[in-house]
Amino acid sequence: MDDLIKFDLEEALDEMQRFLAQEHTIPSMNIAARMLVDALQHGNKIISCGNGGSLCDATHFAEELTGRYRDNRCSLPAISINDPAFLTCTANDFSYEDAFARYVEGVGASGDVLLAISTSGNSENVVRAVTAAHRKGMPVIALTVEGDNKLTRYADVAICAPCAPHSDRIQEIHIKVIHTLIHAIEVSMFGK
Repeated sequence: MDDLIKFDLEEALDEMQRFLAQEHTIPSMNIAARMLVDALQHGNKIISCGNGGSLCDATHFAEELTGRYRDNRCSLPAISINDPAFLTCTANDFSYEDAFARYVEGVGASGDVLLAISTSGNSENVVRAVTAAHRKGMPVIALTVEGDNKLTRYADVAICAPCAPHSDRIQEIHIKVIHTLIHAIEVSMFGK
């Protein structure tokens, strides 16, 4: 068991180092952080979405902003599309592929930001949410994987984890990005 634990931790570290070494990582995260801060400073909100573990990450992002991350400060407007009644209603009446888009159509407004999360970059319900966000005048930040995928093509800024054999390594990068973006928001808006 010791060898397995050591292997897992070393593999995660290697993936983080690969992510940090990508030339677009820091500039993309900088742009994303500025987009989020700008939206919040102008009274707009952030809507986040994803499937499975990515939905958990989207929810974690929203709760850290509405609650707190490191320091006490005012609550910030962020919503994760995670209401099971809404999701099942929309999936039943329309389709699961339309669920996130319907929410963005109903709740999103020009100047809000959509944080779209998909480890493949091709989750149809997330892609349709991006399209709905653009129709509403909302910029889109994607957390996805490097390579040719729909989210990378359609987002205003894409933060791309290195390709990995399993999605857990991609999700580990995504949660680090989420924590860094929240930290950047708090420092930009409230100082240390």
